[in-house]
Amino acid sequence: MKKRRAFLKWAGGKYELVDTIKQYLPEGEQLIEPFVGAGSVFLNTNFKSYILADINHDLIALFKLLQSNPEQFISDLKLLFNHQNNQAEAFYQLREVFNYSKDQYLRSLLFVYLNRHCYNGLCRYNNSGLFNVPFGRYKTIYFPERELYYFAQKAQKAEFICTPYHEAMKLAKRNSVIYCDPPYLSPNESAGFTAYYSNNFGYEEHMRLSQLAESIAYKKDIPVLVSNHDTEYTRTLYNKARHLYRAEMRRSISCAGEGRKKIDEILALYQK
Repeated sequence: MKKRRAFLKWAGGKYELVDTIKQYLPEGEQLIEPFVGAGSVFLNTNFKSYILADINHDLIALFKLLQSNPEQFISDLKLLFNHQNNQAEAFYQLREVFNYSKDQYLRSLLFVYLNRHCYNGLCRYNNSGLFNVPFGRYKTIYFPERELYYFAQKAQKAEFICTPYHEAMKLAKRNSVIYCDPPYLSPNESAGFTAYYSNNFGYEEHMRLSQLAESIAYKKDIPVLVSNHDTEYTRTLYNKARHLYRAEMRRSISCAGEGRKKIDEILALYQK
């Protein structure tokens, strides 16, 4: 199976790790992803059906539009990718249009535009719910036409829902498999939480997720695979998992007072 890239840039995206994830992902008929992000695991697996969830309404609305009307959407999107719009003034004007528009089709077009033109492809909103990532200053911008069409094709096997992770996980049935890619805990444990969309995904949520994974796996016999940084804390957090695997890929991260360093990732498999 040819490795496929997502059409969105995404902080913490799993493209580089997807082969390792597939190695440890149990077999089943349906994959549920409560934190779908850009969808790299979805794009590179071959389940009969998918339930793909996220709390970011803009992201899920975009995926639904691409699923239902790819030709028109991609054609309209391409018009935004030109030299004139790869300038700071145009970027900030279009970002303002996005932030105050109630037109979901326009917001979805601009969501992709902003993602490909903003700094590092970040997706960040302020406390008022306004997208606030600055202009990225790229010399050239790649229009991901092939990636968009492939996503739209694969999306015919998927159901996209905007809902919290615990609601998505409750939809699992026999022959379902759940893969969770939550906002990672900071390796510097004093950080205390990870910002995710407009919410904070902190220690309490990670504990809740681990407990829910344990309950679903051992009481309902539905396997759950969870990703995170490999730290002493996460190994304690996932101590009820059947297996803890160290991912081969190493991410470069920055911690306050520590500078740049390398850290492994962990995959916790909850399975009877």
